Formats: sequence, C-alpha cells, structure tokens
Amino acid sequence: MKVTQEKLPDSQIGLEIEIPAEAGKKAYETKVKNLARTANIPGFRKGKVPRTILLQRLGPRYIKAVTLEDLVQKSLERAIEQESIESIGNYSLRSSLDELVDKFNPGEPFTFLAAVDVPPTVELGDYQTLSIKAEETVYDPQQLEDWFKERQEKLATLVPVEDRGAEMGDVAIVDYKGVSNPEGEGEGEPIEGVEGTDFRVDLEVGKFIEGMVEGIVGMKPEETKALPLTFPDDYPREDLAGKPVTFTITLKELKAKELPEVDDDFAEEVSEYETIAELRESLEKQFKESSENETKQSVHNVITSELTKVCTVDIPDTLVQEEINRVLTQTAMQMEQMGVDLGQLFTQDNLPRLRENARPEAIERLKQTLILQEIFKVESLNLEEAEIEERSNEIKEQLEGQEVDPDKLRSVVEEQLTTEKTLNWLQEKATVELVPKGSLEEEKKEEESEPDAAEATVDVEVNE
Repeated sequence: MKVTQEKLPDSQIGLEIEIPAEAGKKAYETKVKNLARTANIPGFRKGKVPRTILLQRLGPRYIKAVTLEDLVQKSLERAIEQESIESIGNYSLRSSLDELVDKFNPGEPFTFLAAVDVPPTVELGDYQTLSIKAEETVYDPQQLEDWFKERQEKLATLVPVEDRGAEMGDVAIVDYKGVSNPEGEGEGEPIEGVEGTDFRVDLEVGKFIEGMVEGIVGMKPEETKALPLTFPDDYPREDLAGKPVTFTITLKELKAKELPEVDDDFAEEVSEYETIAELRESLEKQFKESSENETKQSVHNVITSELTKVCTVDIPDTLVQEEINRVLTQTAMQMEQMGVDLGQLFTQDNLPRLRENARPEAIERLKQTLILQEIFKVESLNLEEAEIEERSNEIKEQLEGQEVDPDKLRSVVEEQLTTEKTLNWLQEKATVELVPKGSLEEEKKEEESEPDAAEATVDVEVNE
C-alpha cells in the first residue's frame, strides 16, 4: 500500500493512501458475500439471496459505500502503523464519503485523502533573555489594622442612643419608601419593591446609594426626612438605573457600636493565639507572604504571556476539544457554587456557543502549558519524588472525605510542579522590572485610547 505524507496546519499529518486494485476488489467481494448471508430480502431465505437480486435490491452504490467504510478505516490504521505515525484522536477524511463512492470502482486502484492529529510541536524562541515589567504588591500595615477593625466590628456591642443625632459609625434602624418624582412636584408615585421596614443601615461611607447614609447623619430617633437622590447608573434594576428618586426615611432606632479592646482576651476570642503580640506577628507574616506571592504571580503571568510571543505552538484540534471540556467543567463548577441552574445554562442550544466562546481561552492555556513543558524538558529540569508526595498529601488533606483517583492526582500534581519549577527558573534568567501595582493597567488603557485620539485628530483635519 502506497502512502504519501504531508504536513498540515494545526499539528496534523495529511495522508494520501493508494489502495491496490486487488485489495479494493477483495474488500468489495467480501462485503457482497457478507450481505448475502445477513440481508433480509422478502421471498428469499437468509443466506440464499442470489447476487444479482442482492445488487438489484440494495443497489451498487449502497454496497460500495458500506465497503468503503470498512476499507478506509482498515487502510488508514495500516497506513499509520506502516509509517510509524504517532496519531492522537480520530482521523478525518479530506473528501466526503459521497465523492469517494463516486471514485471507487472495485478492481481498480483507489486513492483517498485523510488527516490525522499528531502530538503538538513547540518551537522555542529566545526564552532565556526575557525583559519584562511586572506589578509589585507591597505589604501595607493598614491591612493588619483593617483586619482587627473588621473583627472588632463583628464583636461590637450595640448600645441604644437617644440623646443625640446619628453619626458616622452608628447603626440606624429605619423604615423607608422610595417614590418617583421626575417633575419635582406633588407626592410622586411609589416605586414597587423600593421600600423597607426595620431596615438596618450601617452608617459608613460607600454603603447603599450615594447620599443616603449622609442624609441619615444628624437625624434623631422618630424623625422623618425626605431625601432627593439618584439611583446609580449601574443599579441592578435597569428600569431604575440613573433615575431620580425621593426616599422618605423614618429613623426608628439609633445604636452606637462599642468595640472590644484589642488585647489578649480579644486575641483568644478571634484566634488560637493567647496574646495579641503573637496574633499580630502571625498576621503580619501572613500578609507579607501574601504580598510576595502576589508579586511572584504577577511576574509569572507576564513571563507566560511573553513566552507565547516568542514561541510558536502547533496544536491539534483533539487537544483543543479536550481543553475546552476542562474550561467548561471549571466554569460549571464556579457557576454551581454561585447558585446558577446548570440545566438552564448548559442546554443543547447553548452548548455549541459556549464551546466556541471557550475556545480562545482553551488554546491560550494549551499554548502556555506546552511551552513550559518543552522548556522543562529542554533545560533538563526535574521533579523530586519527595515534592510530588508532599504536594499530593496537601491536596488530599484539602479533599478529605472525597474519593481521589491516585493516577489523576499525580498527573495534576506533576503538571503543577512542572509549571512552577519552570517559571521559577525563567524568573531567575529574566530581567524583571517591578512597577507599582495598577500602573501596567493604566499604561494599557492609555495605549488603547491613543488610536482613538489619533482618529479624532484625523477627523478634525478632514473636517477642516
């Protein structure tokens, strides 16, 4: 059997397979004999159907089609073995079956074209001299104070207040009702769903719609006040977003927060530590490590992004489809945790669109993973059994009570460690400039706005 190979895009090998005349004729005759034994033709016992009647009833085209189905499959399998091709996934014909049936004449040489997916190829560029900018997360001592403040708020005692007006930091219990009053005259129309009784309002900046908290400040218990405000443009109810509203608010109760002292008793209440000094030291260490890890992740993200610019990857569709499945599985798990009904999201009508939307992310993830794996291999990096076991045990502890496939767990752990070790190696080789957090995002926005500004300039010149 003659086989000619051709390299195709997307990590495919094109095959031109020529089936000898004798092989095609033999396959056809074998299929006719098999059909004669198994076909149910009215008026004839099974296995006793004359050849001419069989061809007349089933039709030559049908017999050629079913012959080709077997012949093409077996010929392709032999060709892959003969050429020592490392194929993955299923093959695809590069002509329709109808076209092949038209070409197939038993007793004559027959040629067909197919394509098979093969493992991806990675061409590494200059990955050892990367020069990057990454955002640095600097530990802010205010994080520690905010942590204590949040715990104090949770353990606060609410004390009724009657002899003064509401102040920032207090807790107000109010009845409220919103009315629309676009003309600014009359009582206005009550807005359905915008009302509440015994509603708690923590008087803090940024709570509720702009102006409400500030309007309550100064009110005393039993006082009623009308506040003309505006719903924000991003308000969840689209029919109210950006619309004016007048809130009628009655302050029913006012309470002040008495915060507990930040002392050793407080430390025992909110942690496993006996002294506030021990708790502070532990929290400071955690926040500093978190900042360092966030900076490291920023560096790794930029390195990964740069690698896809200097390296090229040819990915077979078989792997892309598998990665799309993983992306959608992760999306489904996240949606389920948010309470989304997966039955309504992942419908037969939605699934093709969801798969297409997930495709760019799947391809990008595959590129990054394959490039890092190739660098790991080329640079002869390696994993120690001890670190694989340590990471595996950490994951087992997190999944305690759940059934874990040891082979899949090891595969996941090896991929994680390979990625981490390769990125750490690349970080040592790269020239890294750390810049303030958020500055790269600002640069990106400015760059994206520059073309618009240029277009505006051109428009002005043209109009002039």
